[in-house]
Amino acid sequence: MSNLDSKIPHGPLAEKWSHFKAHQNLVNPANKRKLDIIVVGTGLAGASAAASLGELGFNVKNFCYQDSPRRAHSIAAQGGINAAKNYPNDGDSVFRLFYDTIKGGDYRAREANVYRLAEVSSSIIDQCVAQGVPFAREYGGLLDNRSFGGAQVSRTFYARGQTGQQLLLGAYGALNRQIAAGTVKMYNRTEMIDLVLVDGKARGIITRNLVTGEIEKHFGHAVVIATGGYGNVFFLSTNAMGSNGSAAWRAYKRGAHFGNPCFVQIHPTCIPVHGEFQSKLTLMSESLRNDGRIWVPKNQQDAENIRQGKLRPENIKEEERDYYLERRYPAFGNLVPRDVASRAAKERCDAGFGVGNTGLAVYLDFKSAIERLGIDKIRERYGNLFQMYEKIVDEDPYKTPMMIYPAIHYTMGGIWVDYELQTSIPGLFAIGEANFSDHGANRLGASALMQGLADGYFVLPYTIQHYLSSEIHTPRMSVDSKEFVQTEKEAKAQIEKLMAVKGNQSVDSFHKRLGKIMWDKVGMSRTKKSLQTAIEEIKALRKEFWSDLRIPGNPESMNIELEKANRVADFIELGELMAIDALHREESCGGHFREEFQTPDGEALRYDDTFKYVAAWKFMGNETDPVLLKEDLIYENIEVKQRNYK
Repeated sequence: MSNLDSKIPHGPLAEKWSHFKAHQNLVNPANKRKLDIIVVGTGLAGASAAASLGELGFNVKNFCYQDSPRRAHSIAAQGGINAAKNYPNDGDSVFRLFYDTIKGGDYRAREANVYRLAEVSSSIIDQCVAQGVPFAREYGGLLDNRSFGGAQVSRTFYARGQTGQQLLLGAYGALNRQIAAGTVKMYNRTEMIDLVLVDGKARGIITRNLVTGEIEKHFGHAVVIATGGYGNVFFLSTNAMGSNGSAAWRAYKRGAHFGNPCFVQIHPTCIPVHGEFQSKLTLMSESLRNDGRIWVPKNQQDAENIRQGKLRPENIKEEERDYYLERRYPAFGNLVPRDVASRAAKERCDAGFGVGNTGLAVYLDFKSAIERLGIDKIRERYGNLFQMYEKIVDEDPYKTPMMIYPAIHYTMGGIWVDYELQTSIPGLFAIGEANFSDHGANRLGASALMQGLADGYFVLPYTIQHYLSSEIHTPRMSVDSKEFVQTEKEAKAQIEKLMAVKGNQSVDSFHKRLGKIMWDKVGMSRTKKSLQTAIEEIKALRKEFWSDLRIPGNPESMNIELEKANRVADFIELGELMAIDALHREESCGGHFREEFQTPDGEALRYDDTFKYVAAWKFMGNETDPVLLKEDLIYENIEVKQRNYK
C-alpha cells in the first residue's frame, strides 16, 4: 500500500484536471495583493510561473544565481517541444502523447500527471506563438513538426536548433512585463542556500548575494522551487557548469521527500569526451536523428584502423556499415528513446566497434539525407548545430559523419510532489525538472520544455492558488522572527564550516573525483557490487572533502570557489542517495539499468509486482540513513507491458 498521498482527483482520467479546476478554491483579486510568493529559478518553469503569478496579481519575488534570467540553462535546449496538436494529420492525439510518455518512462510515472501534461500541451504552443516565438512553419503557413525518439508521429514544434532559447525569450518577455508592472521583483546573482519553515510550513528562504556575499532573509506565503536538475553530480554533463541541485537538496534536508533520485537520463547524441581536463560536454540535438543515421563499422579491424587514424569513415562502403539501431529496432529505427539508443551505443563500443581516438564514439551520418533532400535543406534544418559541431571538433559534418556518444543530460528524479505540485512540506512547491512527476524512468525528447512550461503557465497558477486560499488571513511575517534568525544562523554556520577547513585540495578536484565514481559505478549501467563500492567511496570522499578542502578568499565578497564548494558538498550527499536508491531498486527500467536484470536480448527487465512505485526518500538527520516511502503507481487506462520498439 502507498504511504504517500498524491491527492489525485477522483473520476475518469480525461476529466481529472477539469474536475480539479472546477472545484478548487480561489483567491479574489484584492486578496492576491496581500500574498507573497517566492519563485527560485528563472528557466522555463521559473520564468513562466513568476510571470503567470504576477499577471494574476500576486506579489512575486523571483531569484536566479545568473546575472540575467536569460542565462538559465533552458536556453540550451535545441530540438523542440512536444504538443498533441496533430498538425501533420498523422494520427496523434492527447491520449497517444500520454501513452508514449508513460511507455517511454518505462511505466514508472504517475498516470494522472502525465495525462494532464498531454492535455495542456496544445495550449503551450498557442501561448508561445502569441508571445512571438518564431516556430518553424511549413509552406502553407501552419507550424511545422519534426519527429523525436519514442514516437511514431511528428509532434515536436521547433525553432531551428535553438528552441529552448526562443521559448525562454518568450517567457523572459512575459516576466519583464511583470517586473515593469511591479508585481515581480527580480533578484539576480542571488542563490538560495536554505529553506525557512514556520510551524511546519514553508515561509521563506535564506539567500546569499553572490556579488557582495551578504546573507539575506526573504518571506513568502509560499515557496516555489524551479531550479532544474542535478545532472552535474557527474561533473561531466550537458548541463551548464553552474547548474546544481542545491535548492532541492536543502529542501530535502528540511523535510521535502526526494523522489526516484537514481533515475538519470543518458542522452545518446553528445560530442564525445576528448580529454581529462574537459569541464563539460556538448549536446547535439536529438532532432538530428530525424535525418541522421547512426552506425559503426561492421568489421572490427575497420574500427581499429579508424581509431589509429589509418582510415576515414567516408571511405567505408555502405555494405560495410552497421546501422545497428535500424537493424535492432526496425519499427522505430534511429528514433528509439534515449535510454535504448544510449545502451545500444555502449554495447557496440564495449564490443570493440567504437570509433574516435578513444573508441567511445559512434557515427551520426547525414550522407543519405543530403543525397535525398539536398544540402540546402539540411543546412536550413540543422545549420547552426552543424556549425557548432564544426567549431568544437574541427570536422565538417556535411562531409564527414559526426561522432557522438552518450552523456549525462537530464534527471527524471527530483523533489516528490503530489498532483498539485506541492511537496511533502506544506507551502513548498516544485516545478519543471526540479520535481520527479512526469517522466518516470526515462524522459522522451522534447518533453522537458513541455513540462517546464506546462507547470509554470497552466498548472501551478491553479494549484498554488488552491493552497493560498487558506492563507489570506496569514499576515506577512518579519524576517527577524526566531525561525528566520535560526535558519540564517545555520546557513552561516555551513559557510563558516566550509571556510574553516583550510586544506590543500580544490573544489573542482573533489567534484571531478565524485563525477568519476558516479559515471563508472552509478552511470549508464549499474551492478550491486558497483553501487556498494560507490557508496563506500563517496563516504570516504565526503570525509576527505571536509578535512582537506581549500577555499581561497573570504565569504564577505564575491567568491566563486565558495559557491562551488556549497554545491559540491550537496552533490556528494546527493550522489550517495542516488547510489542507495539504485541499489534498492533491483530491476532495470528506463535510464536505470542494473546489469543483473536484463532480457536475453539486452533490454531493461522490470519487476512490476515488486517495484511499480515511486521511491520517495525522507531525510532523517543523517545522510546515510534515509527512510524509504513508497507511492504505488496504479495504471487503470493503459496496459503495462514490456517496452518494444522493434
